Amino acid sequence: MSQETVKAALMQTIAGIQGNAGAAKVVFRAETRLEEDVRCSAKVRDFAPIIVDEPPDLGGTDTAANPVELLLVALGTCQEIMYGAYASVMGIQLDSVKVNLRGYLDLRGLFGMDAASPPGYQKIVFETLLDSPADRDALKKLVDTVESHCPVLDTLVRAIEVKGEVTINGQLMEAGAVPA
Repeated sequence: MSQETVKAALMQTIAGIQGNAGAAKVVFRAETRLEEDVRCSAKVRDFAPIIVDEPPDLGGTDTAANPVELLLVALGTCQEIMYGAYASVMGIQLDSVKVNLRGYLDLRGLFGMDAASPPGYQKIVFETLLDSPADRDALKKLVDTVESHCPVLDTLVRAIEVKGEVTINGQLMEAGAVPA
């Protein structure tokens, strides 16, 4: 797909939203399933299942990325997609975009060994490498736009509502069992 094709698709979507504000509200879905031990599969739209596994030291068979690695992948690829999309709309040539990410996790939190250590990442650091003949001011505007509009980055840095429920053997577990 060329930069002009991307721009045309995005501009058509923007025009559709401008004509119908309700079109801006979308819901993305995923369905996951524990397959065996700690190996899972995830289904998104009509794509082949995504396999998720753990390294051997976390009980897995190391056949695929684990969930916290996929979180890093989601952030990096979302940034790259946003660079490609906004560069197309802004008419900026990008020769390459690469994001290197590191997530810092203390396994004591995961294993419940230290109440002061959260089970999730304590810090995520990313480095974006852009190659482009565009002038520095245009690239600065692109970077500012991407970093202020990237959905995954926004989701990670802004407190959002996350709700869940658990059904056991066909019975919904009583309220309060899962954080609301």
